[in-house]
Amino acid sequence: MAEYKLKKDLRVAISGKSGCGNTTVSTLLSEKLGVTLINYTFRQLAAEKGMTLQQVIESAKTDDFYDKYVDTHQVELARREPCVLGSRLAIWMLDDADVKVYLVASDDTRAKRILNREGGDLEEIKRFTAFRDSQDSARYMKLYGIDNNSYSFADMKIDTADKTPDVIVDLIISHLIEKGYIEKA
Repeated sequence: MAEYKLKKDLRVAISGKSGCGNTTVSTLLSEKLGVTLINYTFRQLAAEKGMTLQQVIESAKTDDFYDKYVDTHQVELARREPCVLGSRLAIWMLDDADVKVYLVASDDTRAKRILNREGGDLEEIKRFTAFRDSQDSARYMKLYGIDNNSYSFADMKIDTADKTPDVIVDLIISHLIEKGYIEKA
């Protein structure tokens, strides 16, 4: 059961680069609010198509289908019902989101989190993450004219390096209460 009652059809967009805590924070927030979580990413598309994440990333370099499908599909889903949309481009793509949250963390923090989540070699993860960030940024600019390093318009910017996911969610909840979008159930 949701801990909060919505006072409007609420849509919260949460973005950040890999390893910032997007998925964890989006999941926890959607559970507390009792709304749908939308977190459709290259990772899910890869699983659906029987591909590796690396294969999808490589394919997306030459075929815009991958980005456009993921990005438009998640926005379509988000517009159907109150939700938390967690994705790399959520705060840009869901332009009518009620609250836009951008999560940040240092490259080292992000790499260590990815290592804990997926295993592997820390130095290789750092290289791959830097490569992926660079490729993502180039594609977003090419496809949509979006500079994903420019997020000053976000309602909230939260450095996740020294905060637990629960603390981050509490910060977002406080903001939603302050805005009058939710109240305690």
